Amino acid sequence: MLVVITDYQYDNIDAERRIIGEAGFELRDYQVKETKELIPLVKEADAIVTQYSDVSREVIGQLEHCKMIIKYGIGVNNIDTKAATEKGIYVCNVPDYGVEEVSDHAVTMMLALGKKMQILEKAFREGDWGYSSTMPLYRLRDCTLGLVGFGRIPQLVAKKMAGFGLRILAYDPFVDEEKARAMGVRPVDLETILRESDFISVHVPLNEGTRHLIGRESFKKMKQTAFVVNTARGGVIDEKALVEALNAGEIAGAGVDVYEEEPVSPDNPLLHMDNVIATPHCAWYSETAITTLQRKVAEEVVNVLQGNEPFNCVNRGELNR
Repeated sequence: MLVVITDYQYDNIDAERRIIGEAGFELRDYQVKETKELIPLVKEADAIVTQYSDVSREVIGQLEHCKMIIKYGIGVNNIDTKAATEKGIYVCNVPDYGVEEVSDHAVTMMLALGKKMQILEKAFREGDWGYSSTMPLYRLRDCTLGLVGFGRIPQLVAKKMAGFGLRILAYDPFVDEEKARAMGVRPVDLETILRESDFISVHVPLNEGTRHLIGRESFKKMKQTAFVVNTARGGVIDEKALVEALNAGEIAGAGVDVYEEEPVSPDNPLLHMDNVIATPHCAWYSETAITTLQRKVAEEVVNVLQGNEPFNCVNRGELNR
């Protein structure tokens, strides 16, 4: 059986070669992202591993006997899941490889924003001795954290932020309310999150239902002292509306690791605002996360090609209908 890696950003794929090779499967790897170049390379694949390549309906339509497509990561928005489902192909991901790292990143952004560290440091380096540049500043224990989504990552964010004594709310249509309450988290609707939160941390996948979930009207409902953090996917927040809200003073600041267009343009306004912490889609990163991700991708490929159900399949429900 043939396994094709369309593209990857790692130093090597030694782990994948070892795990897939030991199972008796052939592995071919490329650095190809464009549809026309991709089709002849993956046409005969039994399994496709991808990172950023556009595995579109056009690509999927040409697959002859593919059993699975797996993403190096969590979000599968570069894979046409509907087209794959129609052909009976599993779409898989690795949802737990970097949950500690992403939750740490979100927490770090919230703490830095809450203390206005980037503003304070800039003012201090420019000769301002004092705290006037950060006014007004509020005690964390008196603040409310609103989580948009309550999966693995936001649950860790809640656990870590609970130590600072914040009141924590969560919005998720699929939330386990009993579990949330057991963690000291109150399930609420999105309107309550927007209206009552001092920190809003976004943790939902990007799909048709979540694109621009937080937009112009959402920012108008937020506190002027609120901070928004996005370590999920750029398209969940209307980026243009976010910039407008920041410029208009409708919210106090933002922490952004993901963007509607990536790689982000150097001209993006979010990169040039004092009240924004901007990072280059790296919240997931640690050396441990990389090695875990590569190993788990290879293990999932072997698992499925050996005739087993996938460990993590994003379209399992649709395939079983």
